[in-house]
Amino acid sequence: MITVRDGIFFLAGIPLCIVLLVVSVSAAEPEGLIASPEPGWPQWRGPKRDGVSTETGLLQSWPEGGPKLLWTATDLGRGYSSPIIVGETIYITGDVGRELHIFALNLDGKLKWRAINGRAWARPYPGARGSCTYAGGRLFHMNAHGRLVCLDAGDGRDVWAVDVLDRFDGRNIQWGLAESVLVDGGRVYVTPGGRKGYMAALDVKTGRTLWASRPVDRPGYASPILFRVGGRRLLVNLAHESAVCIDAETGGVQWTWPKPSPYHSNSATPVSWKGHTFFTTPSGSGGLMLRTILGKTGVRVEKGWDCRMDNISGGAVVVDGYLYGSGHYNTGWVCMDVRTGEVKYDSNAISQGSVIYADDRLYCLSERGHIALVKPGPKSFEVTGKFRVPGSRGADVWTHPIVLDGRLYLRYHDRLHCYDVRRP
Repeated sequence: MITVRDGIFFLAGIPLCIVLLVVSVSAAEPEGLIASPEPGWPQWRGPKRDGVSTETGLLQSWPEGGPKLLWTATDLGRGYSSPIIVGETIYITGDVGRELHIFALNLDGKLKWRAINGRAWARPYPGARGSCTYAGGRLFHMNAHGRLVCLDAGDGRDVWAVDVLDRFDGRNIQWGLAESVLVDGGRVYVTPGGRKGYMAALDVKTGRTLWASRPVDRPGYASPILFRVGGRRLLVNLAHESAVCIDAETGGVQWTWPKPSPYHSNSATPVSWKGHTFFTTPSGSGGLMLRTILGKTGVRVEKGWDCRMDNISGGAVVVDGYLYGSGHYNTGWVCMDVRTGEVKYDSNAISQGSVIYADDRLYCLSERGHIALVKPGPKSFEVTGKFRVPGSRGADVWTHPIVLDGRLYLRYHDRLHCYDVRRP
């Protein structure tokens, strides 16, 4: 109801000018991925979870043997999780004996504190899975068994913990939960894939359930992304045999898209681009680009294009209209037009792996331990530097690289290497 007092219009008791201001600010919120407000590299795959760094002033080529090694931190346990970095602290997880340990290191790689988050993963492919997430002075982490813990980021003290599989009536998946939980606006988003909720939002202060979506499917091994379309805040994650979109405010399921893969191993974090979602499934299953559309009747989805790229867990990045990533069975390292899916090149210069982007270069880390510095562009996989991660062997270098403050961080199980990649 609109009323007038002293020449001022009120709507439900609120000055109309304030109402219009709020509406104007809301309408002005940018579309696309929603970034963490925290500094540094506060979560899995960076501030927007897109594998893109805003660093500048970096080396555009590497000398023989790679850039200068600054230090190596050791005894970090077995694991595939990537570190996160906020302020003067690096947070990383590793399985030590029968326990999962969370380590806090200073920027010289020295231990500040360590904490325990339940049991290690002792079944096939042992090692820590999910990365930590930093928000508001707290650290959030879920182990492979579904124990979600909130710690004081300053000293590692437990604030609260929740068994998400127990709470939402879920059961673990073959190779253990691998999700790096997402934190935004006072909520921790987690994907238990249970009969009492496929995805849920918990209160960051207490762990109390704020909402739980309807059950959809068992969880995959990927981590969710958060983006805005038409003013709606939406989450997308991969399930056992599908991709699922959830309203971040209410928990309502907006759409699902079936995409099964052999071994139910949907693992690569989805990629968002201008209201579209790209995701891949491994072992020959290929990838899909879907368009999320907000209409008068709600949110709907339509297929854009599909492709042969069948990435497992290395993810992909979008740079200047092109999508880059590696395949598993079907392709090598590919560059595709993000609008059409047209393949510009397919290279086997290094084996499959993970990719991030910083300062006009792709950092392509193969699962066999070679990291290549690659100039992006649609013509060829142009390598401008390459070296091997020390101590790597076999084909299990699955940790994603990180570039922050002129440094490149590479983890191989119990060691974290830090390199100086600043341009002189």
